[in-house]
Amino acid sequence: MSTFVYKPRGVCSTEIRLDIKDSRIEKLEVKNGCNGNLKGIAALVQGQDVDDVIGRLEGIRCGFKPTSCPDQIAQALKAFKQQA
Repeated sequence: MSTFVYKPRGVCSTEIRLDIKDSRIEKLEVKNGCNGNLKGIAALVQGQDVDDVIGRLEGIRCGFKPTSCPDQIAQALKAFKQQA
């Protein structure tokens, strides 16, 4: 299993921590941000394929911001794939 830590940009969250094994998300933790929503997202993506989650979350916006916590999760997954 590989643990990857990502510093999100443009959102309230301050850290995204991913545990990934065989291209599947074993665990997702997000520090700060909308706690309940992010715990819900973490539960929904657990066991999911990295590429599927990127496809679902990338491009989601928060209000007038050009990004969101879900989009930043997708960016974290993309960064993980680039370094793997």
